[in-house]
This record gives sequence, C-alpha cells and structure tokens, in this order.
Amino acid sequence: MKLAVVGGGSTYTPELIDGFARLRDTLPIEELVLVDPAADRLGLVGGLARRIFAKQGHPGRITTTDDLDAGVDGADAVLLQLRVGGQAARDQDETWPLTCGCVGQETTGAGGLAKALRTVPVVLDIAERVRRSNPDAWIIDFTNPVGIVTRALLQAGHKAVGLCNVAIGFQRKFAGHLGVSPSEVHLEHVGLNHLTWERAVRIGGPGGEDVLPKLLAEHGAAIADDLHMPRAVIERLGVVPSYYLRYYYAHDEVVRELRTKPSRASEVAAMEKQLLEMYGDPALDEKPALLAKRGGAYYSEAAVDLAASLLAGADSGSGGASVEDGGGRRADSGSGGASVEGGGGRRAGSKVQVVNTRNGGTLPFLPDDAVIEVQAEITAEGARPLPVAPVEPLYAGLIAHATAYEDLALDAALRGGRDRVYDALLANPLVGQFAYAEKLTDELIAHNREHLAWA
Repeated sequence: MKLAVVGGGSTYTPELIDGFARLRDTLPIEELVLVDPAADRLGLVGGLARRIFAKQGHPGRITTTDDLDAGVDGADAVLLQLRVGGQAARDQDETWPLTCGCVGQETTGAGGLAKALRTVPVVLDIAERVRRSNPDAWIIDFTNPVGIVTRALLQAGHKAVGLCNVAIGFQRKFAGHLGVSPSEVHLEHVGLNHLTWERAVRIGGPGGEDVLPKLLAEHGAAIADDLHMPRAVIERLGVVPSYYLRYYYAHDEVVRELRTKPSRASEVAAMEKQLLEMYGDPALDEKPALLAKRGGAYYSEAAVDLAASLLAGADSGSGGASVEDGGGRRADSGSGGASVEGGGGRRAGSKVQVVNTRNGGTLPFLPDDAVIEVQAEITAEGARPLPVAPVEPLYAGLIAHATAYEDLALDAALRGGRDRVYDALLANPLVGQFAYAEKLTDELIAHNREHLAWA
C-alpha cells in the first residue's frame, strides 16, 4: 500500500506519522511519500518521520520529494494538508476582517472565504494530477475550509472524503468525563464543517442510552470552559456546539478579544519555528509534547481509520479515533465498532466515522450536492451518511444559511471576479451587511492578489 501526504513538510506531519507507526496493523503502509515544495522543512520532517518509524519498528519506507507528480504516482490514497500562502496568509485572514468589526479567522467569515479562494484551485489541480496517476486513488482532505474544498473535489468527480478532528476531540473528552473507553461513545454529530452540534451522546452504539443530559449536569462547567461559552447557554441549548459556534453566538465579544491580542497565526508561526528546531535534533525519535499545542489533536487516528476503511483495510475504529491499551494493543475507539444490518440500514461489518461528504438528501432542507459533516458508513465504495433525525429550526436555519454562502464561495473560487466575492461575503453569516461586504471585498482582493489568477 502506498500513501502520499501533500503538505508533508507541515509541522503537523509527525502527529500523522506517529499514528501510522502505532496503528500499522490497521493500515499496513509499505511506502509513504511526503510531498512538499519547501525542501528545508521537508528534510527536517522527513528525518524525524523515519526515526519515528524506526523506533516503533514499522517496516514501511518513507521518502520525500518536491515533485508532486512523482510523489502521488501510483498512490492508493493521497492526504491533503496544505496551506496556500503559509502562516503569513493566515495572519492576514485573521487581521483585516477586524477593520470592519468582523471576526478574523482562517476558516470562517471573510478570512475563511479568502482561504477558500486561494485553496480550491490548487487542490483541484493536485486532484487532477492524482487522477492521471491513479484514477482509483482516494483523496482524504484535511485542508481547510474542509467543507468547501471537499465539495469542490466531489463536484469535479474525484473520489474524496473530508476529515476534521472536532468530532474525535469531543469523543475523547466525553469518554474521559464518563470514565469509559472512546469505543463506547457514539456521537449524534450534525451540521457542516466547523458548524456542528452534538445532539446526543450514546453509550454502546447508535441505539444506546443517551447520556448527554448526564454529561451536561455533571460536567457542564468543564464543557463550557472548553468551549469558552457560558454554561447557562449550553444548558439552555441542551446540546454541545462546536467551539467554532462561538464565532456566531458571541461574535462581538470574540471580535473585541481578537483586537487585543496577537493573531493565532503569529503564535503558530513561533511554535512552528521551535518545532522545526526540535525536528532537526537527530536524537529526537518521537513527536514532541509541544506538537499537542499546534492543533490537529487525534488527526492521525482519524486519518488512519478513514484510510483503512476506504482502502478496505483491517479493522478500523468507527468515529475516527483509536487508542492503545496498557499492553500497546489497539482498541477501537469509534462510535460502536462494527455495525449490523438494522434500523440504520448499515451493512454487517461496516464502519462508522464522522466525515465530510455529499448530503444526498440526508438533510432534506439542503441541496443534494451540499457537503455535510455527519456520521457516515465508510466502505471501499466511499462514505454514505447515516440517517439523521429532523434538525431543529434553531440549527437548521444557520446550517442552510452557511450552505448558501458556501455555494457562492465555491463559485467565486472556481470562476473568480469581484462581484462573486462580494456576493459570497454578503451571504456570509458573519458579514451580511452590504457596507461591510463592499469594504471586505476590496481588502480580500488586495491581500490575496498574488494567489488569485483573475485579480
């Protein structure tokens, strides 16, 4: 089995490598290629990756290259984790929207649109080159904004699934609060990428007891602290929103906070410099603790499980998580493990994981080609969303609004033009005023001109 990681020079990559090494029985990789145009970073990351494999006794071969076509040639799956424009572009995404009193963030609001405009054309070019090399290869997208990027890939006919670590993070935290294995925790996770709610937390699988009321009663304060939201709001909703919902539920408060502190991009850039220095130490043969602060927690387990299921690999945990017990053996940590034919219509032995995939009528108030983030059955044929109970208007309205924005954002990313950028910003739930949309359109184009072929 050959896997390629595009953006392999990312400081995220040792997290991914650690998961590949620990879970080699789940995903038996023979060759792993790290692809990145930044030769200096790639050399440091590649060296550490090989040492991690060696320490953990993984027999697979790790190679590095700046040649995309050579790197993806013959790959069974390609993982995308690139950042067009690097942390410098991210810093701008998080800064210039604040001039209008709008949230500055790399995946939502005006900054998220800028990232989509830079990213979609690049990802589609990569996907076309992958298809020429191996039309049967799966593309696993971890590149933000995941929902828009995955929708672009699917609309272009690529075999693609989007992946985010929000659900697996909740699964792990809830399991810790409840004192159970993550494999026992099944989330009723619904929405769009970075716009989701946990409407139930079931023990033992989809038909298990819903312990969300117990979680909120006994651990509501800790959950609220993690989300930086008032406990009373969480209890009033009766669900656990993604922490990205704070940009919507406390927009003005967040803007005031962002105006008084350095951007997250500047913090990450400093952290990356320190991480790369660590990666250059020939004695380092494991991911450093500092990497946990970089973001992307549990990304490796989610990626391993998804790739294993798509490639018809060995037993993978449903829900995108995996842990090891005291003896170093892998324990499934998904949403109930193997399923049986029954109420959900799932096939015996299939796996379930929260992913970004085509709606196809799952949420009837959205277009079929919208990309939603829900529990889905994962097989070698792809991701098939599980049935979702009717979504309450309190959440459905925002989901529909954001989906309409994403449709316009993708159109702007594919066809360009100032008018399309303006329309997307006017439709964005975090902008939505014509004066702001007018100013932010000019700001977006000015700050991203070098990445926009039409500008």
